[in-house]
Amino acid sequence: MTDLTPNRRAVLASAAGLIVAAAIPLPGRAKQEAWPFAPNAFIRITPDNIVKVLVKHSELGQGTWTGLTTMVAEELDADWAQMWAENAPANVQLYASSIFGVQGTGGSTATPASWLPMRQAGAAARAVLVEAAARAWGVPGAEITVSRGVVAHQGRSSDLRASFGELVPLTENVVPPADPILKTPDQFTLIGRDVPRIDAPEKSNGTAIYSIDVVRDGMLTVAVARPPKFGARLVEFDSATALATPGVRRVEQIPTGVAVYADDTWSAFRGRDALDIVWDETGAETRSSDEMMTVWAEAARTAPAVAEDRGDVDAAMASADEVIEAEFRFPFLSHAAMEPLDGVVELSLDRAEFWMGSQWQTSDQNEAAARFGVPPENIAINTMLTGGSFGRRTTADNHFTAELSEIAKAAGPGAYKLIWSREDDMRGGYYRPLTVHYMQGGLDAKGNIVAWRNNVATQSLLADSPFEQFIADGIDGSSVEGSRGLPYRLPNARVALATMESSVPVLWWRAVGHTHTAYATEVFLDELLERGGKDRVQGRLDLLDAEDADRHRGVLERVAEIADWQGPDAGNGIARGVALHKSFGSFVAMIADVSIERDEPRIHKVWAAVDCGIAINPSIIEAQVAGGLGFGLSAAMFEEIRLLEGGDVDRWNYDAYRIMRNAEMPEVEVAIIESRLSPTGIGEPGTPPIAPAVGNALRALTGQTPRRLPFVAS
Repeated sequence: MTDLTPNRRAVLASAAGLIVAAAIPLPGRAKQEAWPFAPNAFIRITPDNIVKVLVKHSELGQGTWTGLTTMVAEELDADWAQMWAENAPANVQLYASSIFGVQGTGGSTATPASWLPMRQAGAAARAVLVEAAARAWGVPGAEITVSRGVVAHQGRSSDLRASFGELVPLTENVVPPADPILKTPDQFTLIGRDVPRIDAPEKSNGTAIYSIDVVRDGMLTVAVARPPKFGARLVEFDSATALATPGVRRVEQIPTGVAVYADDTWSAFRGRDALDIVWDETGAETRSSDEMMTVWAEAARTAPAVAEDRGDVDAAMASADEVIEAEFRFPFLSHAAMEPLDGVVELSLDRAEFWMGSQWQTSDQNEAAARFGVPPENIAINTMLTGGSFGRRTTADNHFTAELSEIAKAAGPGAYKLIWSREDDMRGGYYRPLTVHYMQGGLDAKGNIVAWRNNVATQSLLADSPFEQFIADGIDGSSVEGSRGLPYRLPNARVALATMESSVPVLWWRAVGHTHTAYATEVFLDELLERGGKDRVQGRLDLLDAEDADRHRGVLERVAEIADWQGPDAGNGIARGVALHKSFGSFVAMIADVSIERDEPRIHKVWAAVDCGIAINPSIIEAQVAGGLGFGLSAAMFEEIRLLEGGDVDRWNYDAYRIMRNAEMPEVEVAIIESRLSPTGIGEPGTPPIAPAVGNALRALTGQTPRRLPFVAS
């Protein structure tokens, strides 16, 4: 049997073999490789016994390569040691998401969208190998077994064995089944196990290639001078000093500003600094974020667009024994991913090739095609590994691809690398929107909730974008997701929206609307339960009334069990807070232990219970829950983008935009609910519940509810 080659990537780059994939052009390769068999678009098997999976969803650090490859390996009955993965090329016909209808990654959909297609691909490949062996050995296929990459037949007079690679030459005339038989959960041997992450070795030893690492012959590096205020426009510029800067080769005006082309990054940045530019700021956003917050808060009181309405809220509120009001304020937030935007384009006369951390390949491909005036098939996109995104690389206006395309158009055929500095990204907008929630709750004489009002004021993420068509009756669903459809029994409830206007470009941010709605709803509910004399956990359990109440109940009871919930007072100056929230199809409950140290909250431990259907890889789920709550906790504790009076952004880098440090990260314990249901998203659901869990603990500790985030004033 063929031994595995130690250098799997070298084998994959050079060896021909079985491709269980459609014959598609590979970006960056001089010619199409000759593959003998192609039943679907996801798998290649080389004679060297390597199974390579073409993953259509971007690897952003969330474990997509590993999760989707596990699905294939499970149905293929492969040995995990022979598996490898790489990003699929941009091809909407082959790699469209079953949820979105285009090729892209977002909304924690990679796993649920791939659950059937990737398993079917693996099962089809297995069937091909079994049939090839059956024909070669002259035995019935039903008598052949496959285990850990070995195809075998054991009979009275035979003991036949072959690796996948050895069977590759025999598969040419085998037709894959259209509807292959899939395993049942009790047959899984890889799904549900902590298999090692496929991308861990190269990310650990420094060999992983990101967009910034790409170098092409004759490539110039480009930095762009963009308007200093949102909505400002270019009037004129003088490039003489910039062109005199060593290393600078040319300066061009493009739609987003002025592009400086240089031999290297340092020269490009120095040349940009030397530009003399006049901007027209008459149409710019000049309000400070504090001014906007005041306007938003006033609008929230009378939000006009009704997103949800049950019962008679006004009458119930008027007859309530007690009415409680609250206002919650949320600032602009940067995504602050470790890798800022960067990418490379190589332009020839009638085609262009990109290397970039694309998160929305179809949209990026179409944008570039429109900019260059060529068909989409003339645009090749190599999706690179990405050093974080959290929504930043999924923009409705494709602004980074558009800017990179315009840079190439302005300079002509050649190779160009565009780099956004950390400061460019921090002051460049595309923030989580500034938001205000106005809440009202009515209690009866027994402390029961009889009325609930949640008014939201925020900017729309969908307006003036290709997704505007999904705004219905004045409601951008991403503004109120997590506010409506609560799992609790609230007989009289109304959710309303005031959509606000600003020149500040906003964007979805990890968990999107749930990041503010979970805080407002779970903290306010906690206040009402406390005022009504209810236990925070049991009070929630008693209110659960949704169709999926059993799954909400399951995570809440489980987290209370592992944390040994006895109430909000944990003793020794530590208070506990709880939160429950569903997002992206997954259910998460958290309990946080919090104290005050040196006038700042100190989060000691967080317990989390999660129900995300079948757990493909428990260790990745645990990592995503811990990473998601760390991301949300950092924002709740410290993060804020502020616009000063006049519209200037006051925070440009990590020295001023405080991020939670490793030493501030709490201990995390995650319990995964056992399930046989289809998997749901996990990249984002760990983020929404952490802020309200900590906020509720802080109220229990201090008697005061944090009404404005972040908790630590800056």
